[in-house]
Amino acid sequence: MTTGAQTPRTPARPPRSRLRTFLPLGIAAWLVLEIWLLTVVAGASSGFIVFLLLVAGVVLGSVVIKAAGRRAFRNLTETLNQQQSGTPTEARPSSEGNGLMMLGGLLLILPGLISDALGMVMLLPPVQKAVSRYAQRTVERKLRDAGPGTLGDAFRQARMHRPDGKVVPGEVVRDDPDGDTPQGPRPPLSR
Repeated sequence: MTTGAQTPRTPARPPRSRLRTFLPLGIAAWLVLEIWLLTVVAGASSGFIVFLLLVAGVVLGSVVIKAAGRRAFRNLTETLNQQQSGTPTEARPSSEGNGLMMLGGLLLILPGLISDALGMVMLLPPVQKAVSRYAQRTVERKLRDAGPGTLGDAFRQARMHRPDGKVVPGEVVRDDPDGDTPQGPRPPLSR
């Protein structure tokens, strides 16, 4: 028997972005390529040489990350000391690139020859400048496209638009004409 009311439809799933579609495939292809390249190098030389290359990558990556972290901490300390003393802070050329150096060190630590090569390339100053300029332009473009608003507005919008499609705008208004709300601890809730 029908009542004339339409049955509610489940909302259609939004289409997946290209990144969510191809990122797992890209990671799997990268891992297969890394393993294949390690076996080729091990076949051409020996397994011990490959092991030494991987250990050298871990050691070099650790040294790079440690040096970049110390440099970033030293720059932070100097900036805080200048602000506390009241002197104006000045831009230092050595303060840029710590994050990219850490990324290069992380790529060196990851086992594999391709990641080691990418990590070594990330340590080159011209590459760091090019990557930082590209990242800065991308962030500025995204911020321009996002429009005005605060982080709280974005958080509120993210919470209002649920994945199931239900949006319940509103606010809670408490009506206490007597003001007799107990101020002590509340009793525990029982099931």
